[in-house]
Amino acid sequence: MKINIEIDCTPAEARSFLGLPDVAPMQEAMMAEVEERMKANLSAMDPETLVKTWLPAGVQGWEQLQKAFWGQMAGEKPEE
Repeated sequence: MKINIEIDCTPAEARSFLGLPDVAPMQEAMMAEVEERMKANLSAMDPETLVKTWLPAGVQGWEQLQKAFWGQMAGEKPEE
């Protein structure tokens, strides 16, 4: 014996029928918070700020990296 039951309802109706909470208000609040944080962090995404973050010492950092690289190639021990 095989019995099939087909229920046609929206997700909101199914949640209500099963006694599950409506998460739409919480989801809207969380999305608003995410949007605010993304807007606040956009200022850190401009190229000048990124370069300053990645290379805090600027040219001096490149020189030190180059010296370390050439020192390794020449078999020298790094300066401490």
